[in-house]
Amino acid sequence: MCRNIRTLFNFDPPATDDEIRAASLQFVRKLSGFNAPSQANAAAFEQAIDEVTAAATRLAGDQRATQGPRGRGHESA
Repeated sequence: MCRNIRTLFNFDPPATDDEIRAASLQFVRKLSGFNAPSQANAAAFEQAIDEVTAAATRLAGDQRATQGPRGRGHESA
């Protein structure tokens, strides 16, 4: 599951909100052990995704790069 989480910091073009949310979803899936939550846990699952997305967005915005941005082609290779 987590192999789908990619580095999102210091890229040109920058990571999109959708990419950050997708990585957050993968992280919550890994932590919970479920690909999809039961109905009883759906609200907690979605809240966790929202909170991880917010934290990841803050982290990406607060970090300062010491090198120039990497191109997207380099990461996919």
